[in-house]
Amino acid sequence: MTKGEPHRTSRRVAVLCAITALALTGCARFDEAASSPFTPEPTFDPGAEVKPKSPAAPSSPKPEPTVPDDPCFDADPNVVATCLDTTGGLVLLPDGASALVTERRTGRILRVTPQQPAVEVARIPVDGTSDGGLLDIALSPTYVEDHLIYAYVTTPSDNRVVRIAPGDVPKDVLTGIPRGADGNAGALAFASPNELMVLTGDAGDPVAAADPGSLAGKLLKVLSPTSNPHPPRPAVMLSGIGTAGGVCPDPSGAIWVTDRTATEDRLQRVRPDGTVGTPAWTWPDRPGVADCAAGPGAVAVALTDGRAMAVLATDRESGAVTTAPALLAQDLYGRLGAAAIDENGRIWSATVNKAGGQPGPTDDRVVKLPMPSGGGGPD
Repeated sequence: MTKGEPHRTSRRVAVLCAITALALTGCARFDEAASSPFTPEPTFDPGAEVKPKSPAAPSSPKPEPTVPDDPCFDADPNVVATCLDTTGGLVLLPDGASALVTERRTGRILRVTPQQPAVEVARIPVDGTSDGGLLDIALSPTYVEDHLIYAYVTTPSDNRVVRIAPGDVPKDVLTGIPRGADGNAGALAFASPNELMVLTGDAGDPVAAADPGSLAGKLLKVLSPTSNPHPPRPAVMLSGIGTAGGVCPDPSGAIWVTDRTATEDRLQRVRPDGTVGTPAWTWPDRPGVADCAAGPGAVAVALTDGRAMAVLATDRESGAVTTAPALLAQDLYGRLGAAAIDENGRIWSATVNKAGGQPGPTDDRVVKLPMPSGGGGPD
Protein backbone atom coordinates (compact mmCIF):
# COMPACT_ATOMS: atom_id res chain seq x y z
CA MET A 1 0.00 0.00 0.00
CA THR A 2 1.15 3.58 0.44
CA LYS A 3 2.39 2.60 3.80
CA GLY A 4 0.55 5.57 5.22
CA GLU A 5 -1.41 5.83 8.47
CA PRO A 6 -4.76 3.96 8.63
CA HIS A 7 -6.71 7.04 9.83
CA ARG A 8 -6.11 8.70 6.46
CA THR A 9 -7.57 5.81 4.49
CA SER A 10 -11.22 6.90 4.55
CA ARG A 11 -10.40 10.18 2.78
CA ARG A 12 -8.28 8.40 0.19
CA VAL A 13 -10.92 5.79 -0.58
CA ALA A 14 -13.66 8.42 -0.98
CA VAL A 15 -11.57 9.87 -3.78
CA LEU A 16 -10.66 6.51 -5.32
CA CYS A 17 -14.26 5.34 -5.33
CA ALA A 18 -15.25 8.60 -7.04
CA ILE A 19 -12.60 7.96 -9.66
CA THR A 20 -13.94 4.50 -10.42
CA ALA A 21 -17.33 6.03 -11.25
CA LEU A 22 -15.66 7.23 -14.47
CA ALA A 23 -14.32 3.77 -15.26
CA LEU A 24 -13.55 2.47 -18.71
CA THR A 25 -14.40 -1.04 -19.75
CA GLY A 26 -11.04 -2.86 -19.93
CA CYS A 27 -9.87 -6.04 -21.56
CA ALA A 28 -10.20 -8.43 -18.62
CA ARG A 29 -12.29 -11.20 -17.15
CA PHE A 30 -14.62 -10.39 -14.30
CA ASP A 31 -18.04 -11.17 -12.87
CA GLU A 32 -20.33 -9.38 -15.31
CA ALA A 33 -23.29 -9.82 -12.96
CA ALA A 34 -21.68 -7.32 -10.62
CA SER A 35 -20.60 -4.83 -13.28
CA SER A 36 -22.04 -2.26 -15.61
CA PRO A 37 -20.71 -0.66 -18.79
CA PHE A 38 -18.73 2.56 -18.60
CA THR A 39 -18.16 4.78 -21.59
CA PRO A 40 -17.03 8.29 -20.54
CA GLU A 41 -13.30 8.64 -20.87
CA PRO A 42 -11.78 10.30 -17.80
CA THR A 43 -10.54 13.83 -18.35
CA PHE A 44 -7.92 15.50 -16.26
CA ASP A 45 -7.64 18.82 -14.49
CA PRO A 46 -3.94 19.75 -14.39
CA GLY A 47 -4.41 22.62 -11.96
CA ALA A 48 -6.62 25.47 -10.84
CA GLU A 49 -9.40 26.64 -13.16
CA VAL A 50 -8.38 29.47 -15.47
CA LYS A 51 -11.18 32.01 -15.83
CA PRO A 52 -11.39 34.65 -18.57
CA LYS A 53 -10.64 38.23 -17.53
CA SER A 54 -12.84 41.21 -18.30
CA PRO A 55 -11.90 43.20 -21.38
CA ALA A 56 -9.29 45.86 -20.65
CA ALA A 57 -7.65 48.67 -22.50
CA PRO A 58 -4.96 47.64 -24.95
CA SER A 59 -1.52 47.45 -23.46
CA SER A 60 1.95 46.58 -24.56
CA PRO A 61 2.32 42.85 -25.21
CA LYS A 62 3.84 40.96 -22.31
CA PRO A 63 7.07 39.12 -22.95
CA GLU A 64 6.91 35.36 -23.26
CA PRO A 65 7.77 33.57 -19.99
CA THR A 66 11.29 32.29 -19.93
CA VAL A 67 11.97 28.59 -19.47
CA PRO A 68 14.72 27.85 -16.95
CA ASP A 69 17.99 26.93 -18.60
CA ASP A 70 17.90 23.46 -17.07
CA PRO A 71 17.68 20.29 -19.17
CA CYS A 72 15.83 18.58 -16.30
CA PHE A 73 13.14 21.27 -16.00
CA ASP A 74 9.63 19.93 -16.65
CA ALA A 75 6.79 22.42 -16.97
CA ASP A 76 4.14 19.83 -16.06
CA PRO A 77 2.87 20.82 -12.57
CA ASN A 78 2.16 17.16 -11.77
CA VAL A 79 5.82 16.18 -12.13
CA VAL A 80 7.57 15.87 -8.76
CA ALA A 81 11.09 14.78 -9.81
CA THR A 82 12.96 14.41 -13.09
CA CYS A 83 16.14 13.00 -14.63
CA LEU A 84 16.18 9.87 -12.49
CA ASP A 85 17.68 6.59 -13.53
CA THR A 86 15.28 3.66 -13.95
CA THR A 87 13.12 3.65 -10.83
CA GLY A 88 12.21 0.78 -8.53
CA GLY A 89 10.09 1.32 -5.43
CA LEU A 90 8.34 4.40 -4.08
CA VAL A 91 6.89 5.08 -0.65
CA LEU A 92 5.29 8.22 0.79
CA LEU A 93 6.88 9.77 3.85
CA PRO A 94 4.83 10.55 6.98
CA ASP A 95 4.58 14.24 6.07
CA GLY A 96 2.42 13.25 3.09
CA ALA A 97 4.11 15.86 0.92
CA SER A 98 7.26 13.99 -0.08
CA ALA A 99 8.34 10.46 -0.92
CA LEU A 100 11.32 8.16 -1.13
CA VAL A 101 12.00 6.65 -4.55
CA THR A 102 14.69 4.17 -5.52
CA GLU A 103 16.83 3.96 -8.61
CA ARG A 104 16.85 0.27 -9.43
CA ARG A 105 20.24 0.06 -11.12
CA THR A 106 22.26 2.57 -9.09
CA GLY A 107 20.99 1.54 -5.64
CA ARG A 108 20.21 5.14 -4.69
CA ILE A 109 17.31 6.11 -2.42
CA LEU A 110 16.16 9.68 -3.07
CA ARG A 111 13.81 11.98 -1.19
CA VAL A 112 11.59 13.81 -3.69
CA THR A 113 9.41 16.83 -2.94
CA PRO A 114 7.46 18.99 -5.38
CA GLN A 115 9.41 22.02 -6.60
CA GLN A 116 12.57 20.95 -4.79
CA PRO A 117 15.66 19.10 -6.01
CA ALA A 118 15.85 15.38 -5.24
CA VAL A 119 18.10 14.56 -2.28
CA GLU A 120 20.04 11.30 -1.95
CA VAL A 121 19.44 9.79 1.50
CA ALA A 122 21.16 6.42 1.04
CA ARG A 123 22.96 4.26 -1.51
CA ILE A 124 22.95 0.44 -1.36
CA PRO A 125 25.33 -1.90 -3.21
CA VAL A 126 23.17 -3.91 -5.64
CA ASP A 127 23.48 -5.96 -8.80
CA GLY A 128 21.42 -3.91 -11.23
CA THR A 129 21.90 -6.15 -14.26
CA SER A 130 18.89 -7.64 -16.07
CA ASP A 131 15.78 -6.73 -14.03
CA GLY A 132 17.53 -6.83 -10.65
CA GLY A 133 18.75 -4.09 -8.34
CA LEU A 134 17.07 -1.97 -5.66
CA LEU A 135 13.55 -3.16 -6.36
CA ASP A 136 11.34 -1.88 -3.54
CA ILE A 137 11.39 -0.20 -0.14
CA ALA A 138 9.12 -0.02 2.91
CA LEU A 139 9.26 2.24 5.94
CA SER A 140 9.51 0.85 9.44
CA PRO A 141 6.12 1.11 11.21
CA THR A 142 7.95 3.37 13.70
CA TYR A 143 9.83 5.32 11.03
CA VAL A 144 9.19 8.69 12.70
CA GLU A 145 11.24 7.50 15.68
CA ASP A 146 13.82 5.13 14.17
CA HIS A 147 14.09 6.17 10.47
CA LEU A 148 14.58 2.53 9.46
CA ILE A 149 14.05 1.55 5.82
CA TYR A 150 13.58 -2.00 4.54
CA ALA A 151 14.69 -2.76 0.98
CA TYR A 152 14.33 -5.66 -1.47
CA VAL A 153 17.61 -5.95 -3.38
CA THR A 154 19.48 -8.16 -5.83
CA THR A 155 23.05 -9.23 -5.08
CA PRO A 156 25.41 -11.26 -7.29
CA SER A 157 24.25 -14.45 -5.52
CA ASP A 158 20.61 -13.95 -4.50
CA ASN A 159 17.70 -11.61 -3.88
CA ARG A 160 17.28 -10.51 -0.27
CA VAL A 161 15.65 -8.12 2.18
CA VAL A 162 17.88 -5.72 4.10
CA ARG A 163 17.32 -3.10 6.78
CA ILE A 164 18.95 0.32 6.55
CA ALA A 165 19.60 2.54 9.57
CA PRO A 166 20.91 6.09 9.22
CA GLY A 167 24.69 6.10 9.02
CA ASP A 168 24.99 2.31 9.06
CA VAL A 169 25.59 -0.40 6.49
CA PRO A 170 22.60 -2.51 5.36
CA LYS A 171 21.82 -5.46 7.64
CA ASP A 172 20.35 -8.70 6.26
CA VAL A 173 16.80 -9.59 7.27
CA LEU A 174 15.99 -12.38 4.77
CA THR A 175 18.52 -13.94 2.40
CA GLY A 176 18.59 -16.80 -0.09
CA ILE A 177 15.71 -15.74 -2.32
CA PRO A 178 16.63 -17.26 -5.70
CA ARG A 179 17.79 -14.93 -8.45
CA GLY A 180 17.81 -15.63 -12.15
CA ALA A 181 18.50 -14.09 -15.52
CA ASP A 182 15.08 -12.44 -15.14
CA GLY A 183 12.07 -12.64 -12.83
CA ASN A 184 13.93 -10.98 -9.94
CA ALA A 185 11.32 -8.32 -9.17
CA GLY A 186 10.01 -8.24 -5.61
CA ALA A 187 7.95 -6.04 -3.31
CA LEU A 188 7.58 -5.20 0.40
CA ALA A 189 4.83 -3.91 2.68
CA PHE A 190 4.07 -4.07 6.39
CA ALA A 191 0.73 -5.75 7.12
CA SER A 192 1.11 -4.92 10.82
CA PRO A 193 3.91 -3.55 13.00
CA ASN A 194 5.38 -7.06 13.36
CA GLU A 195 4.53 -8.57 9.96
CA LEU A 196 6.55 -7.74 6.88
CA MET A 197 5.05 -9.10 3.66
CA VAL A 198 7.65 -10.04 1.03
CA LEU A 199 6.57 -10.77 -2.54
CA THR A 200 9.21 -12.68 -4.52
CA GLY A 201 9.44 -13.32 -8.25
CA ASP A 202 9.89 -16.75 -9.79
CA ALA A 203 13.46 -15.95 -10.98
CA GLY A 204 12.43 -17.23 -14.40
CA ASP A 205 11.55 -20.69 -13.04
CA PRO A 206 7.80 -21.44 -12.69
CA VAL A 207 8.64 -24.84 -11.20
CA ALA A 208 10.43 -23.16 -8.29
CA ALA A 209 7.43 -20.87 -7.79
CA ALA A 210 5.28 -23.96 -7.14
CA ASP A 211 7.91 -25.70 -4.99
CA PRO A 212 7.13 -25.27 -1.25
CA GLY A 213 10.84 -25.65 -0.51
CA SER A 214 11.83 -22.59 -2.57
CA LEU A 215 11.47 -18.93 -1.61
CA ALA A 216 10.95 -18.00 -5.27
CA GLY A 217 7.50 -17.06 -6.55
CA LYS A 218 5.93 -16.63 -3.11
CA LEU A 219 4.16 -14.19 -0.84
CA LEU A 220 6.08 -14.56 2.43
CA LYS A 221 5.29 -13.32 5.92
CA VAL A 222 8.35 -12.35 7.97
CA LEU A 223 7.57 -11.96 11.68
CA SER A 224 9.45 -9.37 13.75
CA PRO A 225 11.87 -8.50 10.91
CA THR A 226 15.23 -7.80 12.50
CA SER A 227 18.81 -8.50 11.60
CA ASN A 228 19.37 -12.11 12.62
CA PRO A 229 22.21 -14.41 11.51
CA HIS A 230 19.81 -17.37 11.72
CA PRO A 231 16.34 -15.98 10.97
CA PRO A 232 13.34 -18.32 11.19
CA ARG A 233 11.92 -19.44 7.86
CA PRO A 234 9.09 -17.11 6.81
CA ALA A 235 5.53 -18.37 6.44
CA VAL A 236 4.32 -18.93 2.88
CA MET A 237 1.02 -17.14 2.29
CA LEU A 238 0.75 -17.63 -1.49
CA SER A 239 2.65 -19.70 -4.08
CA GLY A 240 2.86 -19.72 -7.86
CA ILE A 241 3.78 -16.06 -8.33
CA GLY A 242 5.19 -15.22 -11.76
CA THR A 243 6.91 -11.89 -12.28
CA ALA A 244 6.23 -10.07 -9.02
CA GLY A 245 4.32 -6.80 -9.21
CA GLY A 246 3.25 -5.27 -5.91
CA VAL A 247 1.91 -6.18 -2.48
CA CYS A 248 -0.50 -3.83 -0.71
CA PRO A 249 -2.43 -4.46 2.50
CA ASP A 250 -5.80 -2.80 3.04
CA PRO A 251 -7.32 -1.74 6.38
CA SER A 252 -9.52 -4.85 6.57
CA GLY A 253 -6.40 -6.99 6.99
CA ALA A 254 -6.53 -8.39 3.46
CA ILE A 255 -3.41 -8.40 1.28
CA TRP A 256 -3.57 -7.56 -2.43
CA VAL A 257 -0.94 -8.96 -4.78
CA THR A 258 -0.22 -8.33 -8.45
CA ASP A 259 1.90 -10.50 -10.73
CA ARG A 260 2.43 -11.48 -14.36
CA THR A 261 2.25 -15.02 -15.69
CA ALA A 262 2.85 -16.49 -19.14
CA THR A 263 -0.89 -16.37 -19.92
CA GLU A 264 -2.27 -13.38 -17.99
CA ASP A 265 -1.60 -10.62 -15.48
CA ARG A 266 -3.40 -10.98 -12.15
CA LEU A 267 -4.72 -9.15 -9.12
CA GLN A 268 -5.16 -11.55 -6.20
CA ARG A 269 -6.46 -11.07 -2.66
CA VAL A 270 -5.34 -12.95 0.43
CA ARG A 271 -8.19 -12.72 2.93
CA PRO A 272 -7.56 -11.71 6.56
CA ASP A 273 -7.84 -15.39 7.55
CA GLY A 274 -5.06 -16.28 5.09
CA THR A 275 -7.26 -18.01 2.50
CA VAL A 276 -7.07 -17.20 -1.19
CA GLY A 277 -9.86 -17.40 -3.72
CA THR A 278 -9.82 -17.05 -7.49
CA PRO A 279 -8.05 -13.96 -8.84
CA ALA A 280 -10.06 -10.81 -8.24
CA TRP A 281 -9.17 -9.59 -11.72
CA THR A 282 -7.18 -10.88 -14.69
CA TRP A 283 -5.78 -9.16 -17.75
CA PRO A 284 -5.43 -11.66 -20.62
CA ASP A 285 -3.89 -8.90 -22.75
CA ARG A 286 -1.03 -8.71 -20.20
CA PRO A 287 -0.54 -4.91 -19.83
CA GLY A 288 2.35 -5.43 -17.40
CA VAL A 289 0.88 -5.01 -13.92
CA ALA A 290 3.34 -3.52 -11.46
CA ASP A 291 2.92 -1.94 -8.02
CA CYS A 292 -0.41 -1.47 -6.26
CA ALA A 293 -2.02 0.65 -3.54
CA ALA A 294 -5.19 -0.45 -1.70
CA GLY A 295 -7.91 1.00 0.49
CA PRO A 296 -11.29 -0.22 1.81
CA GLY A 297 -13.16 -0.05 -1.47
CA ALA A 298 -10.57 0.44 -4.20
CA VAL A 299 -7.23 -0.80 -5.52
CA ALA A 300 -4.90 1.16 -7.82
CA VAL A 301 -2.59 -0.88 -10.07
CA ALA A 302 0.22 0.54 -12.21
CA LEU A 303 0.24 -0.84 -15.76
CA THR A 304 3.75 -0.64 -17.19
CA ASP A 305 3.12 -1.74 -20.77
CA GLY A 306 -0.41 -0.32 -20.63
CA ARG A 307 1.10 3.11 -19.86
CA ALA A 308 -1.65 3.93 -17.37
CA MET A 309 -2.85 3.60 -13.78
CA ALA A 310 -5.85 1.29 -13.33
CA VAL A 311 -8.25 1.91 -10.43
CA LEU A 312 -10.64 -0.92 -9.52
CA ALA A 313 -13.61 -0.52 -7.19
CA THR A 314 -14.00 -3.42 -4.75
CA ASP A 315 -16.71 -4.66 -2.43
CA ARG A 316 -15.65 -3.70 1.11
CA GLU A 317 -16.75 -7.00 2.64
CA SER A 318 -15.99 -9.64 0.02
CA GLY A 319 -13.20 -7.84 -1.81
CA ALA A 320 -14.83 -8.67 -5.15
CA VAL A 321 -14.05 -6.28 -7.99
CA THR A 322 -17.36 -4.59 -8.78
CA THR A 323 -16.55 -2.47 -11.85
CA ALA A 324 -14.19 -2.49 -14.77
CA PRO A 325 -11.00 -0.49 -14.12
CA ALA A 326 -10.80 3.24 -14.68
CA LEU A 327 -7.65 4.01 -16.66
CA LEU A 328 -5.98 7.18 -15.40
CA ALA A 329 -3.28 9.19 -17.18
CA GLN A 330 -3.15 6.77 -20.09
CA ASP A 331 -0.16 7.58 -22.35
CA LEU A 332 0.57 10.81 -20.45
CA TYR A 333 3.79 9.73 -18.76
CA GLY A 334 4.68 6.45 -20.44
CA ARG A 335 5.48 3.28 -18.49
CA LEU A 336 4.44 3.40 -14.84
CA GLY A 337 5.97 1.19 -12.17
CA ALA A 338 5.02 2.42 -8.69
CA ALA A 339 1.78 3.30 -6.91
CA ALA A 340 1.12 5.25 -3.70
CA ILE A 341 -1.77 7.42 -2.52
CA ASP A 342 -1.33 10.64 -0.55
CA GLU A 343 -3.69 12.19 2.00
CA ASN A 344 -5.35 14.26 -0.73
CA GLY A 345 -6.19 11.17 -2.76
CA ARG A 346 -3.66 11.77 -5.52
CA ILE A 347 -1.84 8.73 -6.83
CA TRP A 348 1.94 9.06 -6.94
CA SER A 349 3.86 6.95 -9.42
CA ALA A 350 7.36 6.61 -10.84
CA THR A 351 8.07 5.99 -14.49
CA VAL A 352 10.28 3.25 -15.91
CA ASN A 353 10.72 4.61 -19.42
CA LYS A 354 14.48 4.02 -19.37
CA ALA A 355 13.81 0.29 -19.03
CA GLY A 356 12.28 -0.81 -22.31
CA GLY A 357 10.37 2.35 -23.07
CA GLN A 358 10.94 5.54 -25.04
CA PRO A 359 12.35 7.98 -22.47
CA GLY A 360 11.74 11.68 -22.89
CA PRO A 361 14.26 14.41 -22.11
CA THR A 362 13.34 14.54 -18.38
CA ASP A 363 12.78 10.81 -17.73
CA ASP A 364 12.64 8.97 -15.54
CA ARG A 365 10.20 10.92 -13.37
CA VAL A 366 8.04 10.83 -10.27
CA VAL A 367 4.54 12.12 -10.98
CA LYS A 368 1.30 12.79 -9.14
CA LEU A 369 -1.59 11.66 -11.30
CA PRO A 370 -4.23 14.38 -11.63
CA MET A 371 -7.79 13.82 -10.58
CA PRO A 372 -10.46 13.22 -13.23
CA SER A 373 -12.56 16.35 -13.71
CA GLY A 374 -15.69 16.00 -11.65
CA GLY A 375 -14.20 13.04 -9.83
CA GLY A 376 -14.40 14.72 -6.46
CA GLY A 377 -11.68 15.37 -3.97
CA PRO A 378 -11.03 15.61 -0.28
CA ASP A 379 -13.32 17.61 1.95
